[in-house]
Amino acid sequence: MENKKFDVAVIGGGPAGLAAALAAEKQGAKVILIERENSLGGILKQCIHDGFGLIRFKKKMAGPEYALSFIEEVEKSSVKVELLTFVTKITKTGSEIKVTVVNNQGISSIEVKTLVLSTGCRERTARQVAIHGTRPAGVFTAGTAQYYTNILGQLPTKKCIILGSGDIGLIMARRLTLEGAKVLGVYEAKSSPSGLRRNISQCLYDFNIPLYTSHTVTRVFGQDRLTGVEISKVDGKMQPIKGTEELLECDSLILSVGLIPENELAEGLNIPLDSKIKGPIADQNYMTMEQGIFTCGNAMHVNDLVDYVSESGEAAGKAAAEYSKGRRKIAKVNCGENILYEVPQILDLENIKGETVMFFRADRDMGPSELRVTVDGNEVFKKKYRALRPPEMERIQVDFQGVEINEKSNIQLSLREVKE
Repeated sequence: MENKKFDVAVIGGGPAGLAAALAAEKQGAKVILIERENSLGGILKQCIHDGFGLIRFKKKMAGPEYALSFIEEVEKSSVKVELLTFVTKITKTGSEIKVTVVNNQGISSIEVKTLVLSTGCRERTARQVAIHGTRPAGVFTAGTAQYYTNILGQLPTKKCIILGSGDIGLIMARRLTLEGAKVLGVYEAKSSPSGLRRNISQCLYDFNIPLYTSHTVTRVFGQDRLTGVEISKVDGKMQPIKGTEELLECDSLILSVGLIPENELAEGLNIPLDSKIKGPIADQNYMTMEQGIFTCGNAMHVNDLVDYVSESGEAAGKAAAEYSKGRRKIAKVNCGENILYEVPQILDLENIKGETVMFFRADRDMGPSELRVTVDGNEVFKKKYRALRPPEMERIQVDFQGVEINEKSNIQLSLREVKE
């Protein structure tokens, strides 16, 4: 590695990392982008369906097409890209950050002023949702099934069950059907589906694929290859109800049971994580509780739309390039009534510029509702919604400038249902 000193290091070359690297470079920073795979783009490389870019580019794009628009900009820029490079350790002493990496050139250390963690997220597995039974071939996460189908060109199943109604699972229900596989049904332990409305409609209803809520897989059967699964109804606490077991024959079980932000590197730096979303606690400029360390995209919280992933990457990259060490005045942002989670979780009162972008999810399905943002009981923002669902993230812009806030202020987001 020729140059071992940079202003900003971005770890992860998916949509968040690409946007962060470009934004930092445009601010005049010397940037290195570190990616463990052999090409940039992250998960978008295997997402050949459309629906990306509607907000940013005002048109439908396939995942690779969306990623390519950023990759081409990176190739024209001065950003140094290191592929097939793994970060093994990050140490921070005072204001000095050292990143240890390994690749085909051996082990190297990179010194940087600031760091952006854009490491994305991973899928939950069968063991994490307590499915009992043998361990045969034929149990895939939805992302793995997507990789087999779209990248390797291999159909991983002829007759399958999909557990979980997350967006990747819904999209794969349609994709596998188009390739000739039989999807017996999508089973969801919750009482309502977890995916976006448009995916439920376009991927299930349009293809007559049944959706069963309040059902889960309790056991798998088979030795060398999966031969069937046991389906059970669940109660209000999502516990299997005895006597409702049903055996379905199939050759594959595809899991779409949630995503977890990848934050092993952040944990190695003892950066506090938000227990609700498993991402680092960060301010409105995406800086974590550790000075000079930023987070963005799905490493911070799992987003619905890649457009928002890129937006957070740009904000984090710009802030990382402009960072100058100084004491922060931090005020906590609290989840009020009917709020599942919100980000950012803190505000840096010394760096409030323009409107603050915030994201939140309702903690239950709600009809006509009103969101209020208050500071010490005083309303600073209000917005009405016709309906809200936990799977659908909402974005707002709140102007905190001119509002009296101190480190002990009670900043709160809350929701209440209202009459139309």
